Amino acid sequence: MPLFGKKDVSKKTKKDAEKSQSIEDKYDVKDLLGTGAFSEVRLAVSKERPNEMYAVKIIDKKALKGKEDSLDNEIKVLRRLTHPNIVQLLETFEDKSKVYLIMELVTGGELFDRIVQKGSYTEKDAAHLIRQVLGAVDYMHEQGVVHRDLKPENLLYYSTDDDSKIMISDFGLSKIEDSGVMATACGTPGYVAPEVLAQKPYGKAVDVWSIGVISYILLCGYPPFYDENDANLFAQILKGEFEFDSPYWDDISDSAKNFIRQLMCVDADKRYTCREALAHPWISGNAASSKNIHGTVSAQLKKNFAKSRWKQLMNAITMVHKMQRLAMNVSEVSDASSLLPAAAGVPNRQKCATIVEEAEIDDCDGDNDHGQDNNGYGTEASISRDNGGATDEKNGLEQRSRN
Repeated sequence: MPLFGKKDVSKKTKKDAEKSQSIEDKYDVKDLLGTGAFSEVRLAVSKERPNEMYAVKIIDKKALKGKEDSLDNEIKVLRRLTHPNIVQLLETFEDKSKVYLIMELVTGGELFDRIVQKGSYTEKDAAHLIRQVLGAVDYMHEQGVVHRDLKPENLLYYSTDDDSKIMISDFGLSKIEDSGVMATACGTPGYVAPEVLAQKPYGKAVDVWSIGVISYILLCGYPPFYDENDANLFAQILKGEFEFDSPYWDDISDSAKNFIRQLMCVDADKRYTCREALAHPWISGNAASSKNIHGTVSAQLKKNFAKSRWKQLMNAITMVHKMQRLAMNVSEVSDASSLLPAAAGVPNRQKCATIVEEAEIDDCDGDNDHGQDNNGYGTEASISRDNGGATDEKNGLEQRSRN
């Protein structure tokens, strides 16, 4: 689909047929699910199959003027990827003022929220989660795509079922390796790899580091690197300085700790690949413990990742519950608008649907791509001070209390 007046007459595919149809021909666009400065996400219901619902990201062309390449890149990446654990772009539409991305609708909520709500949680549960992420990222890397912003907020449950799969979302910072050398400092502080902070050329290994950080948090409830001062935080990451603190790690297996060390290796050349990580005994064998660690982990997650966003989370959960009821009443989908709240109360960080922008990156245009933040696509080349939700009122990542 040519965007913003760009035309490629050499490539006439069935995607070009989308231009002859408007989104209104195929979908009823309904309630607001999330907003940003340059886009909004709404519920879309198929007119041909009214029991099928999707999320449609609607981008304002005028507001995005000058940053079109960032959207083109995101669409290019999403069209390359088809995997059961990656939120899929199904089709696109365009009119004079807007671009519409039809995406899978994901209603299961964020990773940490589900863990906190569970009554039991073990290493085996964490290993199962990470196995899914590794499988999806391994596929992504095979396709030449680097995500560059893997973090818990971008890991969503597909549905509310207890056995729901995990989905990777938000490809606003992703990069196709063959499109040029990557050297720009992109990502979210706390999850970004040392080589990114060092402003060295980097590749797929940055995603593996991020998975290591996520794995660490899943087993204790707090991040491996923390400091209220950016310079100190970055110094810790550059040196790879983290610990398995007692008593929080006393009941965690040696295999889990070894797995994390392999992923969070400062030397990117020695760091595990996704394929190697998938073969680690903690992932592929029976090394993960079955001991219930829910009490400790959930308490730390609440303490370290919910302080500044708890009210937003309550609103998000309300929306998810309404989406659940809508999904269970698909036969009445024509009345869906009456089941969902008005747009005014929906928080910007709502994640019950796919592709809702996060305020993590101002921009990454050192390698000619643009970061996606809570307001859409940024214009400033810098890493923003957000550590994936672990924030206090002043400086981002709260200094955790382990008492």
